[in-house]
Amino acid sequence: MGSEGPSPPPVTVNVTGFKKFHGVSDNPTETIVRNLKAYLENEGLPKGLVLGSCTVLETAGEGAVETLYQTLNSAINPKDPELNNPGKIIWLHLGVNSGATQFAIERQAVNEATFRCPDEMGWKPQKVPIIEEDGDICKTRQTTLPVEDIRSALDNKEDYKGKVVTSDDAGRFVCNYVYYHSLSFAEKNGTKSLFVHVPLFATIDEKTQMGFVASLLEVLASLP
Repeated sequence: MGSEGPSPPPVTVNVTGFKKFHGVSDNPTETIVRNLKAYLENEGLPKGLVLGSCTVLETAGEGAVETLYQTLNSAINPKDPELNNPGKIIWLHLGVNSGATQFAIERQAVNEATFRCPDEMGWKPQKVPIIEEDGDICKTRQTTLPVEDIRSALDNKEDYKGKVVTSDDAGRFVCNYVYYHSLSFAEKNGTKSLFVHVPLFATIDEKTQMGFVASLLEVLASLP
């Protein structure tokens, strides 16, 4: 009998969401991330996917950046022996856009922190570079993942048809702040990073959003 050869390395996806912040007392991304492992255990993991860490971050910038980097480093220095051969590593960051009616796959982040309200640690920067070494606040960093392919794959699923868009503007608040740091980390450490904005549960219900994130993970695991 012939050999099928070695299986392709897995895709390990680590997921983050955020806690509450000004104007949003119940952040849907906190619920999604806290329930994701149990949801996938019940529904079944997509083929080729390893679900890494699921972390809920403080909705804060400068005061939480040390915790953010500890979280990012955990993917390349895992304590769990099962994750010692993670294959391709992707960071999936989820944030809420309380005015949105669709899911938005964010293409880029901008090196600018201009917070419309104080973050959860009281910081309210205005036109401050996120990473000073990167230069001025006009610099952008783009994900190396194929956002249009991801959007198209999700739009082909009946439950999400017309509910997924791509975006070039992740705002200038904590979502953009985290994404910019994550994209910088990804470039330096050979990982991938993607940010996705979701609506409130009042706009798209929790069950649909959980299914959307599971489908998104399936798409990420299938990327070449």
